[in-house]
Amino acid sequence: MKRLGKGILLSVIALSVGGLLAGCGSKSEAKPLDEKSVTIGVTSGPHQQIMEEVAKQAKKAGIDIKIKAFDDYNTPNTALNDGDLDGNSYQTLSFLKQQIADKDYKLESAFKTVAFPLGVYSKSIDNLSKLQNGDKVGVPNDPTNEYRALKLLEKAGVLKLKAGVEVKATKNDVGENPKNIEIVELEASQIPSQLGELSAAVINTNFAFGAGLTINEDAIYHEPLENNPNFNVFAVRTENKDDKIIKEIKKYYQSDETKKFIEDTFKGSVVPAF
Repeated sequence: MKRLGKGILLSVIALSVGGLLAGCGSKSEAKPLDEKSVTIGVTSGPHQQIMEEVAKQAKKAGIDIKIKAFDDYNTPNTALNDGDLDGNSYQTLSFLKQQIADKDYKLESAFKTVAFPLGVYSKSIDNLSKLQNGDKVGVPNDPTNEYRALKLLEKAGVLKLKAGVEVKATKNDVGENPKNIEIVELEASQIPSQLGELSAAVINTNFAFGAGLTINEDAIYHEPLENNPNFNVFAVRTENKDDKIIKEIKKYYQSDETKKFIEDTFKGSVVPAF
């Protein structure tokens, strides 16, 4: 009986281990995305408008692109990494890389989309040289976008960053500030609503658009409108980068129809990066 009991116990253990190994194996198998229906995350504004145009073209080929809009820069990557989205289109490549490094996301860029030149806006001055001692200037508080904003202010002669600062720079990395400007770090989407409380603010184009502001008509200073190095990308989970549906979305996103839509709709404030 002891030998029989021991044999049964060993068999149960073997079956349990085998089941665990089989379960691990099936979990690691990457499943390709549905070829006819996907959910794509975007930020409200231009990214959403462009993706709606892409979805319209894809629909003619029987592809259903469901669009989910967000009002912040962090949630779309979390949702994509967790499997709640099949892709997202809203961020610069540098921002994506920083998120991957900080949060160990299994994400990567699938293709280039558009560039949004960063602009400085104000309700009280028409040139940054008119900033007074102690004035408040708003900047986005998320990594890479704050660095990008500070670099823009540096180029305008408002301040100077410390030597060797990288993309995670914050207001604490300002080395020279001759007018003692107070840098106010704010959630990017909230800056337009706070513009009246600031002397000036650096605002991402998509959120500026939502507030009725454009680079060409309202910005008092901005990044280059052509060959902007801060291009945006369409991001996916690493396992899905080469899926057929992603290649189809790229085809429609980078089509002549989409390019014309971008140029006609945004008049140079948003430019194709493909």
